[in-house]
Amino acid sequence: MGMSKRVGMVCGSYHKDEVERMLMWAQDEARTLKMTVGDVVWVNGSMEVPLALDRMMKTHDGAVCLGIIEKGETQHGLAMGQAVMKTILELQLKHNKPIGLGIIGPGAEPHHIEPRLEPHARASVRALL
Repeated sequence: MGMSKRVGMVCGSYHKDEVERMLMWAQDEARTLKMTVGDVVWVNGSMEVPLALDRMMKTHDGAVCLGIIEKGETQHGLAMGQAVMKTILELQLKHNKPIGLGIIGPGAEPHHIEPRLEPHARASVRALL
């Protein structure tokens, strides 16, 4: 992705305060890399990310997804995370456009989250290059 490309951002609202901060860092990184930030879409959780990305890829040159999949009592988060990440890989191939993965987890514990917010957000945007 070269200069002035339009990038969209899909954000999971399950950890809204943390993900809002991730969005701020992702937008900052995009501006630093001379990308235009297009649509920002909030979804309920990781299950809703692929559809939002699929729609966004029709009007943007690339996109990032930002969110957190915490470690739960069961394997639900792990299974969901694997399914979502596989679908994101498939969407890149379908649209022939990059998608930056800024999802912390699956299996994130509370002490894992804070130190990863900014690095994951910025790296997801750099991945579009």
